[in-house]
Amino acid sequence: MSSLIDIKMMHPSEQVVKVIDRIYRRGMTTTSGGNISIIDNDGNIWVTPSAVDKGSLRATDIVCVKADGTIEGRHKPSSEFPFHKAIYDIRPDIKAIIHAHPPALVSFSIVHQMPDTNILGQAKSVCGEIGYAPYELPGSDLLGERIAVEFQKGYKAIIMENHGTVLGGSDLVDAYQRFETLELCSRAILNAKTIGEPNFLDNQQVKEWENQVLAELPEFEASDFPSDELQKRKEIHRIVHRACEQGLMISSYGTVSVRWRENDFLITPRDLPRWNLQLDDIVRISGGMQEKGKNPSRATWLHQQIYMKNPGVNAIILTQPPYLMAYGATRQPLDVRTIPESWIFLQDIPSLAFGTQFMGNNTIPDMLSKNTPAILIQNDSVIVTGGNLLQAFDRLEVAEFSAQSLVMAKSIGELIPINEKQVEDLRKKFLS
Repeated sequence: MSSLIDIKMMHPSEQVVKVIDRIYRRGMTTTSGGNISIIDNDGNIWVTPSAVDKGSLRATDIVCVKADGTIEGRHKPSSEFPFHKAIYDIRPDIKAIIHAHPPALVSFSIVHQMPDTNILGQAKSVCGEIGYAPYELPGSDLLGERIAVEFQKGYKAIIMENHGTVLGGSDLVDAYQRFETLELCSRAILNAKTIGEPNFLDNQQVKEWENQVLAELPEFEASDFPSDELQKRKEIHRIVHRACEQGLMISSYGTVSVRWRENDFLITPRDLPRWNLQLDDIVRISGGMQEKGKNPSRATWLHQQIYMKNPGVNAIILTQPPYLMAYGATRQPLDVRTIPESWIFLQDIPSLAFGTQFMGNNTIPDMLSKNTPAILIQNDSVIVTGGNLLQAFDRLEVAEFSAQSLVMAKSIGELIPINEKQVEDLRKKFLS
């Protein structure tokens, strides 16, 4: 299980190691590729070293380039340090930088295109507008100048022609959220193009997502957590971190909740990076009230309605895995009848229009049932339910793995589902 220490409380060198390790473990950079830096309040820049294995970095490997230009550390700073320095010089609001070569974003860079973040509702607010830096020799001062020019225009995310991407943030957590979200958009678009043509939200729909009405719940003063509540908080914490580690959830989006007692439940907060979730951050919703001083998920109203209308549902996960989002973006039917074992877990998965998830619409709570445990919302998310949190997570994994298999199969032939009689045989044997 991930450490309960908030990354922002760590020393800059430890923060750099923590985030480069995430990037490497998630397959978004290679042993030798990519670099990360933080500038501290004294103007010192803490940066990953040159030619040192990204899969085994320690805090003692991180190089400190002092404000006066002197270098402290066992290694040379990254060969791309010049453009880190150039960005910090021109944008004092940026305090952390990530440069990497994640496969999907590199795909866009080598065809000289930029991913459209309107593929997902929240992505534009996380990433902002995207800049584009023409090719220059890696590690050169001229490359640093090219990138700095783009950052000077106000961008915080840049596609580097035939190279990769570079992103800045107010801190390393902010930069990582932007990086991870932009790569998810790119993967969703590329996966979508395998099965059809992606549909993008218009700016008005994006604005509706950003301005959606949130449930205003009265507050109550919470006391110490009872033992059964503490156990459920730990379950949520474990599953959120596991989902992040497995690429089923990103820092900037995803909600998990668990029924506690009757219709009271625990739910993850909004506007908090999922990687950094702590037990105390989780919000109890009790008697239609919320814990004082906390900000429950935007989806709290939806979760509340699902629990009230579905007594067999005891856990809900709402998230954006890249292959399921390909189906959400193309609006192609996700037919898991092609994979009998997946159909047993999920049955038929409805696809609903973007906006169905907003407060006041009862379509989702009314549609979910024992025979419909998962629903796909176009250009937004998948909602998966279960009798307990592990069952909901298992269904999420099965749904995403199935979507991945279907996307991959589409490149070699037509998808051939089992017939109605075979479905009925499954229903009688496993679901009766």
